[in-house]
Amino acid sequence: MRFKELDWQQTPIGELSLRVRRDPTLDRDVHEIKLDDEFLMSSLFTVSETELGSRAVSKLDGTDLDVAVGGLGLGCTAQAVLADERVRSLIVVDALAPVIDWHERGLLPAGPQLTADPRCRFVHGDFFAMVASGQGLDPEEPGRRFDAVVVDIDHSPRHVLDPSHAGFYLPDGLAALRARLCPDGVFALWSNDPPDDEFTATLAGQFTDVTAEVVTFDNPLQRREATSTVYLARAPR
Repeated sequence: MRFKELDWQQTPIGELSLRVRRDPTLDRDVHEIKLDDEFLMSSLFTVSETELGSRAVSKLDGTDLDVAVGGLGLGCTAQAVLADERVRSLIVVDALAPVIDWHERGLLPAGPQLTADPRCRFVHGDFFAMVASGQGLDPEEPGRRFDAVVVDIDHSPRHVLDPSHAGFYLPDGLAALRARLCPDGVFALWSNDPPDDEFTATLAGQFTDVTAEVVTFDNPLQRREATSTVYLARAPR
């Protein structure tokens, strides 16, 4: 069978489906998540998500690191964070309960590893609303701060999945995110767009050591190289 829908569920932002197909050219199974008719993510393209997690943690010194990830997806960013043995705890926040369920049921390849790692905990919630609230990202510890907060939810700061997300990328939204970080903590953000000078300047108004790093990876479907952007920034001490 070349195509199989593993699950389909209605969510507040649209119809969410998980499917797996066999790619005869690559001779491998490809997992894909769709929102309505739009492809949100594919296991063919995970390099930049992995780089997002690894680059964020690599900028941190010390041990016993506490990290929060906004956006579970296929789990590649979470896996990259957990690959660093200095990470003591990881919270992964996702607004889509089906995505968490797929990992817990082992329908996605990363699920068994993430659910078996005692350092990792899934939280069902609206990441952006939680950042803006006084409670923060950990329901079990209101106001908790993290050594790194890593975000992979929207397509880019200009192309958001829901209009309610847009304020996060403005000065007040970024200031609220900064308050969720320890001094000298790292904020990392994935974007499918090229580096955005205006957004980089907005980041620099709230953080230090701001960079927009281009990640290049192979696109086997179009037989060309593709790129995405990883923004990295540090909270003031």
